[in-house]
Amino acid sequence: MMKSGRGICELCLREGVRLTEHHLIPKEEGGTFLETALLCSPCHRQIHNLYSNQEIALRLGTIERLREDNKIRKFLKWIRRQPATAGVKMKKSNDRKRRRK
Repeated sequence: MMKSGRGICELCLREGVRLTEHHLIPKEEGGTFLETALLCSPCHRQIHNLYSNQEIALRLGTIERLREDNKIRKFLKWIRRQPATAGVKMKKSNDRKRRRK
């Protein structure tokens, strides 16, 4: 199983990006040995910045479900226009910030 490298992101489909392994069901929610996807760093970070591990496990456990989500869909529209080499800064959503307090 590939942990990282360069290739095509399974979520945004950009080519030549640095890939990271994303557990479709987070390890903390029982997904340690379940299916993973290879995502570019911005897509991977955006998922975790927008949603808790519990929410990912309950309703966003496949690439298809992630692509159908409104917040991710907006992000994908934007990130697909960015070059693979672009450094992208990410922030936690305001909803996620409020939940932690």
